Amino acid sequence: MSTIVLKFGGTSVATTDLIKSAASIVKKEYDAGNDLAVVVSAMAGTTNSLINFVKEINSSVDSEYDVVVSSGEQVTSGLMSMALNQLGVQSRSWLGWQLPIITSGPHRNSLIEKINVEKILKDFEDRKVAVLAGFQGLSIEGRITTIGRGGSDNTAVFLASALNADRCDIYTDVDGVYTSDPKITSKVKKLNKVSYEEMIEMASQGAKVLQTASVESAMSKNVNVQVRSTFKPNEEGTEISIDGEGEILRAVTGVAYSKDEAKITIIDLVDEPGIAAKIFNKLSDDSINVDMIVQNNFIERKMTNLTFTIPMGDLKKSILILDKLKDQIEFSRIISEDNLSKVSIIGSGMRNQPGIAAKMFQCLSEQNINIEVISTSEIKVSVLIDKARTEDAVSSLHDTFELDNI
Repeated sequence: MSTIVLKFGGTSVATTDLIKSAASIVKKEYDAGNDLAVVVSAMAGTTNSLINFVKEINSSVDSEYDVVVSSGEQVTSGLMSMALNQLGVQSRSWLGWQLPIITSGPHRNSLIEKINVEKILKDFEDRKVAVLAGFQGLSIEGRITTIGRGGSDNTAVFLASALNADRCDIYTDVDGVYTSDPKITSKVKKLNKVSYEEMIEMASQGAKVLQTASVESAMSKNVNVQVRSTFKPNEEGTEISIDGEGEILRAVTGVAYSKDEAKITIIDLVDEPGIAAKIFNKLSDDSINVDMIVQNNFIERKMTNLTFTIPMGDLKKSILILDKLKDQIEFSRIISEDNLSKVSIIGSGMRNQPGIAAKMFQCLSEQNINIEVISTSEIKVSVLIDKARTEDAVSSLHDTFELDNI
């Protein structure tokens, strides 16, 4: 007998028929004698509709925003419990405040601190399946909170850790993690196992299978995560574990991309201590996420050109912030460019194999794809390119590193 947490995303519970199908997956694990906790997202499209309702009234009251936007998961948890009971599986639903799931931090983007599992363990003793509304929690002030986009994945991972579960199965509309986007290249292969680090990089570079925060939580808590498809429940998915345990460390595991990137370059910026901190603190204060950063120093002139990338949707706001800084920081002008993409190759084996970056650059050169910015980590190389060449870059890199032979 095992303890298993099963999480079903919005596309997996988008209709009552799909909820019934998901319930049948739960029943199969229940009939095998396992102790089960189920975490559900809101039905696909529900959260966006609720956000629109809030915007039509008053979106500035964050505490009430959370009350409204978290209600989608309440509906799904109740429907899932009903579906399970209809199948003869004893079940009950739980909301975040009922356990409770204790959170900290601001409304709309709270962090889970603790999940009290005593009531769930009592359900296990009574052979009941506990169905939790994901995405929601309770502040120390007793207010309903939300955990941010992708929060249901995080709920599932934290719950698996609190229950010391044998595994956490994330059911979605894809049957695992692939070497790249099947919409771009038909040669993609499903990966049996990937490391936490690789999955974090893939998620942060644009792969949409899992949210970065949930993988980081799984790594810190050593939770065995499996990505599986609700629509192909009998097929094996992808296991996410420490260094892809049991797998040969590959130099390159996958190619990820993120479209809608923008680039800003501050020309002739005075080269003094604290200048970069002042710029990026101001951008951070407005919740603008800065990614790739390159600085070119001109020592003789004590000037520098500072280049960085941001989401394209934040470009205008970023330029306005920088313009306001001109009275405090000396620079000559700002150059910006949008319609860019970031393309990344990722692999844990990259640490110990030289020449990977050079091979990537050579591949792009042969495709006449210009590289505007480069950034690296131990297991990742990213380049900024013209958005129109994204598909060419991804496809050619997938071929160059022979990912169809994994």
